[in-house]
Amino acid sequence: MRKMFKTLLLALPLCVAALSAQAADSAAGRWKTIDDKTGAVKSIVEITQAADGTLRGHVAQVLQSDRGPNPVCDKCEGANRNKPVQGLTILWNLKPDGANKWKGGTILDPANGKTYTSKAELKDGGRRLDVSGCIAFICRAQTWQRE
Repeated sequence: MRKMFKTLLLALPLCVAALSAQAADSAAGRWKTIDDKTGAVKSIVEITQAADGTLRGHVAQVLQSDRGPNPVCDKCEGANRNKPVQGLTILWNLKPDGANKWKGGTILDPANGKTYTSKAELKDGGRRLDVSGCIAFICRAQTWQRE
């Protein structure tokens, strides 16, 4: 029993280090979105990474909205029109582009219903995710914080 306890104590730091290393090179996880205009935390986006490295993200929780406690994407077109923002996929098809970088995806801004070509880059040891969306040469960027 004592030997097993010692083994577990020795293995614990290795497990923590492995998880930290994985978080540092993966955008998968939960992210606080920070409004680029006000600096307010607006929502929690959960990002998943597919086996091919592509990223996809959905709004797990709306924390602050100008349109009430349960906003819908009333300015969206097509299948997303009038869908609740919570649960809505807002980031998809971001493809790996080197170490800790992804590009060529699409991001949806539920506030205006517009989609943008997107890219993302992990920074600060995996604690920040710089996300940007562009239409032609007009771009908008946000820094999200890992939850």
